[in-house]
Amino acid sequence: MAQLALSIERFPIAGTFTIARGSKTEAVVVEAHLTHNGATGRGECVPYARYGETVEGVAAAIAALGPDIAAGLDREALQYRLPPGAARNALDCAFWDLEAKLSGMRVAERAGLGALHPLTTAYTLSLDTPEAMAQAAAAATAAGRPLLKLKLGAPGDRARLHAIRAAAPEARLIVDANEGWSPADLPVLLDACAIAGVELVEQPLPAAADHRLARMERPVPVCADESVHDRAGLAALRERYDAVNIKLDKAGGFTEALALAEAAEGLGFRVMVGCMLASSLAMAPALLVAQRAQVVDLDGPLLLARDRTPGLRYEGALVYPPEPELWG
Repeated sequence: MAQLALSIERFPIAGTFTIARGSKTEAVVVEAHLTHNGATGRGECVPYARYGETVEGVAAAIAALGPDIAAGLDREALQYRLPPGAARNALDCAFWDLEAKLSGMRVAERAGLGALHPLTTAYTLSLDTPEAMAQAAAAATAAGRPLLKLKLGAPGDRARLHAIRAAAPEARLIVDANEGWSPADLPVLLDACAIAGVELVEQPLPAAADHRLARMERPVPVCADESVHDRAGLAALRERYDAVNIKLDKAGGFTEALALAEAAEGLGFRVMVGCMLASSLAMAPALLVAQRAQVVDLDGPLLLARDRTPGLRYEGALVYPPEPELWG
């Protein structure tokens, strides 16, 4: 019987962040607070227009459950009250945080995850000219970030790959096209990725066209992002993708993200855990899911002009598990 409060916060981005669908200069997040017996649990989500979400709509969906939560709605019942998405994510993570603080047991222990370890996260390079991305790649690797995620999905991607590889010859590379490639161009672009030593390509085709992947040779492993949200429909993607990118805002929270990771492993997928542009409060639960992932992309706070305090500890490419003051 917790009391719900929520807030909308804005975190300026360090510069401009550009992907195939457009650019942004700030991250707008919705934070849910659940308070009971003097303890408060928090969860943060990022409403995402690609999935038909708005900040106002997500905030309204969360607020509408306030009376039910006060009357006893719990985390288990929440899974059936809201669909997968940002609103359920904020509440689900807030419930987990509250349960941990009330019980004195960390979320990792309650979820049976065992000891947590620092993980190597990818560092994302915003879509830009080949020259600008090459300079950013050289600077990132010089700063101790050996795993780079390249935002592509626009004319000139082959030139971008060539320039980045030349500027950062030792870096590990993954690519995210954000649905920006066409079926006709895909074979050439995947070959270019293979030549550049790219280890993984996220969502090269629009989700509505990804059935084409089942009939194509893939010289580089391909990862579903926009095509996968929760466990529903996961099995249908097995012939199209080699990996899945789990994001809590898509899955609808920590609860479903854990179940999705287990289901994906059972189907033979590699697991990637990613994020939206958000603060450390959104990364913290994802970092627990990422303990079992082969690829980790939880660099959201590194791309902001400022993070919340306290935040996660980042040292070069390593990100450390959250302290209880932040979450869990």
